[in-house]
Amino acid sequence: MTRLVDRFGRTGFAALSSLIWALPMAAWAGSADLSPIDKTATPWIALAIGIVMLAVWLLLLSRLATIPVSPRQRRYDLGQMSSREKTWTLALAAFITGLIAWLNGAATVNWGPLGAAIGAGKAGPILFAALLLAFPIAMLAGAGLSWRKADAAFKLRSSTVLPA
Repeated sequence: MTRLVDRFGRTGFAALSSLIWALPMAAWAGSADLSPIDKTATPWIALAIGIVMLAVWLLLLSRLATIPVSPRQRRYDLGQMSSREKTWTLALAAFITGLIAWLNGAATVNWGPLGAAIGAGKAGPILFAALLLAFPIAMLAGAGLSWRKADAAFKLRSSTVLPA
């Protein structure tokens, strides 16, 4: 754990380690829609695992301040980031979250009625399908742009501030 904190910084480690509770919670959210159909308890198991892992993550975070880190430039250290870098990193997180939300929604929807309406040539469903297709494209384009801008801001910060 000390090596990971030293590599990613405290903020980066906190963000990376949040996956231990975020993934079970995402599984719960995705399967909760399907549970009334197949009558399983799987969503509640995923929720219980997510809550337990959230407690583990909070315990990890409480111990994080005691771990020593070497003084150097880190990509995801909020204390070192410029305001431009924070802004573009936040934009990147928002675009990725939007894409994950779209994928989660797409995985839990019955697309049969929309396909039938498109096959019938109805204008409203065709426009709706076009917008549904445009959304992930916009999320990917936004994520790509914000990644490039955040990367450029990090390179500018790391080239102008020498490590201690």
